[in-house]
Amino acid sequence: MQNALTVDVEDYFHVADFARQIDPATWDRFPLRVERNTHRLLDLFAGHDVRATFFVLGWVAERCPDLVRAIAGQGHEVACHGYSHRLIYDKTREDFRAETVCSKACLEDQAQRPVLGYRAASYSITRRSLWALDILAELGFSYDSSIFPVHHDRYGIPGSPRWPYKLEMPDGASLIEFPPSTAVVGRHPLPVAGGGYFRIYPYWLTRLGLNRINRAENRPFIFYLHPWEIDPQQPRVRAGWLSTFRHYTNLSRCEQRLKQLLRDFRFAPVKEVLAGAAIPTVSARVFAGA
Repeated sequence: MQNALTVDVEDYFHVADFARQIDPATWDRFPLRVERNTHRLLDLFAGHDVRATFFVLGWVAERCPDLVRAIAGQGHEVACHGYSHRLIYDKTREDFRAETVCSKACLEDQAQRPVLGYRAASYSITRRSLWALDILAELGFSYDSSIFPVHHDRYGIPGSPRWPYKLEMPDGASLIEFPPSTAVVGRHPLPVAGGGYFRIYPYWLTRLGLNRINRAENRPFIFYLHPWEIDPQQPRVRAGWLSTFRHYTNLSRCEQRLKQLLRDFRFAPVKEVLAGAAIPTVSARVFAGA
């Protein structure tokens, strides 16, 4: 079974865990490591004959246009990760629309193909920001991957569907949602979609959860990581204990675990996995509590 492999193309100083320590106005003062780290991932994927979806931050695309061209040129899907990496529920609708229009246009110009997918910074489409889905559909996106069906201090809509589904908007528009993957343990969904969970859990637990999705539930999963997660030499940012734990735990082990993951499972870009999936329709009113 083919699963969706995704990369959120952002740098270490963009992450929400460091938002209190790093002013976005100072980002250009930090050494840029995302281009080199993303090329390492491209080389790794090429060595395993794997294609993926790269959700690229607009800020990165403006500064590294050759990177986006390389991603597209190697047969990967280019998708949108917004522009500023600000959490959506901290933006106005007008700001979100303007940033998304800018990022989508930039990526399409560089990749020379339509950008169909979107993923919010830190999965920040929650009940507070469901309005963003209407804007995404209006701007021509075909799918989103931002609604995490878990409890978390920053993101999530607990109880939302675990599998890809088509969201019908009140105005008649629609958008496919591919939620980050969870494996049910008892009655609770355990996040096994990648990122910090991939680094913090022992690898056997991640593999067990993903195998359960493929074999017991006969569903594809979606996996994500960031270029900075294979870069244990990145500059250290002084932050609180929780942010430090989330960001730095097992950075030195992540690349080897990723290589094992690529051997253990089959992968493809999101748009290809969705093309072969059964996708039920869900009303967006359900998420708004209507």
